[in-house]
Amino acid sequence: MKRMGRGLGTQVPSLLLSTSVGRKWLLRRVEKVIEDSFRTSVDPPYVREVKKAFLLSLLRQGLKQMDRGRFSPRFAVRAVSLFMKEIFFNRDYLRVLEEFRERYGFHPPAFLTLSPTQKCNLNCVGCYAASHAATAASLPYAIARRIVREMHDLMGARFIVISGGEPLLWRDGGKGILDLAEEFPDTLFLMYTNGLLIDEKVAERMVKLGNLTPAISVEGFKEHTDARRGEGIFDRILERMSVLRSWGVPFGVSITATRENIDLLLDERFYDFWFEEQGATYMWMFHLMPIGRAKDTMDLMLTPEERRDLLLVVERMLLEKSYFVGDFWNAGAASEGCIAYGRGGGYFYIDWHGNIMPCVFIPYYVHNVHDLYREGKTLVDALMSGFFEAGRTWQEEYKLQDGNFFMPCSIRDHHPTFRSRILPDEAKPEDQHAAEALADLEYYETLCAFHTRLKELVDPLWKERVEGGGPVTSGERG
Repeated sequence: MKRMGRGLGTQVPSLLLSTSVGRKWLLRRVEKVIEDSFRTSVDPPYVREVKKAFLLSLLRQGLKQMDRGRFSPRFAVRAVSLFMKEIFFNRDYLRVLEEFRERYGFHPPAFLTLSPTQKCNLNCVGCYAASHAATAASLPYAIARRIVREMHDLMGARFIVISGGEPLLWRDGGKGILDLAEEFPDTLFLMYTNGLLIDEKVAERMVKLGNLTPAISVEGFKEHTDARRGEGIFDRILERMSVLRSWGVPFGVSITATRENIDLLLDERFYDFWFEEQGATYMWMFHLMPIGRAKDTMDLMLTPEERRDLLLVVERMLLEKSYFVGDFWNAGAASEGCIAYGRGGGYFYIDWHGNIMPCVFIPYYVHNVHDLYREGKTLVDALMSGFFEAGRTWQEEYKLQDGNFFMPCSIRDHHPTFRSRILPDEAKPEDQHAAEALADLEYYETLCAFHTRLKELVDPLWKERVEGGGPVTSGERG
């Protein structure tokens, strides 16, 4: 990847991204550099192709939306220049990464997901955060700023994911999430949002900042979105997307996959609608995890068979249509498995109480950021906890011994192992729902059965991919 930086230089001239001819040249150039950068990879051919496809799909979608006037070249120039400068040519950034590795024995996590508030203006069925208007727990702005500063200075992170609750509701001392992005102009922020608070003023500020992109949550089309999020929400979301397009703010969509919308997610037209008609640059897909309010709706969780079918569709959207669909449970080939527990190149999660967790979907913690700061410690101390270390040890062992990246998730795909080897006795549940899950035998048995059946279904697929070099185009679904 360093060759990519040398090949393109430290800055991308505005002319390249501001003209169709320039964008076509840039695409051809980057395609060649990416192809060259993978020539010496030791990954199996299938894994190489998936990794390349993710990189190229994001670029292609961004350039496509620029050609259609939906993505501001100004925003793109800023984002691409930041990426090239910080990732490849900032010596301080490279020094931080190397010093971290030498001191702790592994590379630092690449990013953090931060939920500064639990408060939300919606009350969605099965919300992992159990959010609604009455849940007002929030982090002070100064704490959120310190968290981002430590990620930046101690771990070299230049990417922060903001979740919630609804991030645009978060205010403290007159400041909010856009102010946080403004304080860190060399960091890219991705914000999960229901989109309802994005108006002309917010969109204008986003394009001026040039370092924050919203991922708007939907459940499908109107029927599914309104059923889970509230009557009329779908139409309001489309209005907010229109505002973003008019200002040229690149945006994505965030989907929660459930048994109620799985048929739609298996239909290619669903992806065409969001990428082609609405102008999304990327899509993130989450499989409903039975935590939060979802613990009481386990019948909404995808079956192993539905999970397998969705894997095949998402794979096809990526490899054949070049849609950037980041399915966190089915895209393990791109990330080389589970990215939780603060692993090198991975991430960890901090919620509105300051609880530091391995993942958004692992609602258990040992450390709290307020306690760490009172004790004069940093986020790095949380990464060194036995909980996080056990998770990273399992990740490495699984990669070496099994390596089926179609089953990357420790808590969902390997629940027996999670409970017996990773989750320590001293770990505390994030909330009452998480506490009840630990004592619920039916919950445990359901996830154990999910693990067994999923393995039966996707082990042959993974073996075929790795040994055969790529996906089979027909005849797999059954």
